[in-house]
Amino acid sequence: MLSPYLSPVERVWYYSLRSLCALVLLFLILPVLVIIPLSFNSGSFLVYPLQGFSLRWYEDFFMSADWMRSLKNSLIIAPAATVLAMVFGTLAAIGLTRGEFRGKALVMSLLISPMVVPVVIVGVASYLFFAPLGLGNSYLSLIVVHAVLGVPFVIITVSATLQGFNHNLVRAAASLGASPLTAFRRVTLPLIAPGVISGALFAFATSFDEVVVTLFLAGPEQATLPRQMFSGIRENLSPTIAAAATLLIGFSILLLLTLEWLRGRSEKMRTQQPT
Repeated sequence: MLSPYLSPVERVWYYSLRSLCALVLLFLILPVLVIIPLSFNSGSFLVYPLQGFSLRWYEDFFMSADWMRSLKNSLIIAPAATVLAMVFGTLAAIGLTRGEFRGKALVMSLLISPMVVPVVIVGVASYLFFAPLGLGNSYLSLIVVHAVLGVPFVIITVSATLQGFNHNLVRAAASLGASPLTAFRRVTLPLIAPGVISGALFAFATSFDEVVVTLFLAGPEQATLPRQMFSGIRENLSPTIAAAATLLIGFSILLLLTLEWLRGRSEKMRTQQPT
């Protein structure tokens, strides 16, 4: 709430800063919002003004064998990559948080390097690694590489959750006879679950939206939804792409709402931990 004791200059700065933030936000969101009405256009071209309201492009999306195959591939690859990223990322975060050893910062840098290395380089390196093994056009190669791309997100979110973790709870469980595995399953995992799930959602979104690595590793039968959209833009610019993009926008909004709910739940659980 704006304080009544602000000077005129401070009031001008207050409203100018918020107006600038609103304009930047509008600049970022407007290209996304423009796509949504085009998906309901009855015309055959991605142009304004709209020629009428129609769901024909959504029908074309769900009735097309190519689009449905690409959607099925995405729903196979992304969950599998998410599970791998969640398991290995969580274990790595716990090990890095609890352990103290030489080269810890270097190991952390290597584990999160897929976030900063250009995806094209990852795609080329993955192709050169998997092609001699005969796995160039396979689900396995895509799942493994997508998991590698998702692991850094899991490590970061779980590590942030572990920063406020009370390790005395694990010691108390051990003193009562719980094995390390039981203590992790009954004590640690429930408390860090919001961070694990948040990282898993980021990993899922990364895999579901990835196209560059898929161009290198996927054959026609492994084409994912983003790759199908990319191919459609190059070969036949159809409003069906706008329908697919609108569905992805809705899915992304759902993920963001879920992440926000998990963030609030994580903060609440952190404040309720006994000291």
